Amino acid sequence: MEAKRGIAPLAGAHFRYISRAGWGDAMYHLLLCDEFTAAEAHRIGLVQEVVPAGQQVERAMALAGIIARNAPLGIQVTKEAGRKFIEAGEQAAIAIIPEIRERVLNTSDAAEGIKSFVERRAAVFQGR
Repeated sequence: MEAKRGIAPLAGAHFRYISRAGWGDAMYHLLLCDEFTAAEAHRIGLVQEVVPAGQQVERAMALAGIIARNAPLGIQVTKEAGRKFIEAGEQAAIAIIPEIRERVLNTSDAAEGIKSFVERRAAVFQGR
C-alpha cells in the first residue's frame, strides 16, 4: 500500500508479509497496493479467525481463557521458541530446545500435566 503513496514498506512490512502469507499472496497485495477484507486476511493466513462485527472482544476473551488454562511456562517457552524461529531461523530455534527442556521438564506443572493425563482429569497448573 505504501507505493500507492509514493513510498515503500520501510519498516520491514514486505518481508514480514512474505514470511506470513507467502510470496504470491504478499506480492499480489503489495504490488497492487490494495486493501483487503477480513476474509482475505484469513485466507492468506494473516489472521487465524474472523468473527462477526461486535464479537471480537468476546471471542478474544474466550481464547484467552483457553490459553490461561494451560501451563504458564509451557505457553511462555512456546512463544519464545516461535519468535526465535521467526527472528533467527530454524537452526537458532533448534539450538534453544535444550534450554527449553531444562526450564520445563522438572517443574511442578510438568508433573501435574502428566499426573492429570494419567488420572484423566483437567490439569491445575500453578506456574511453577
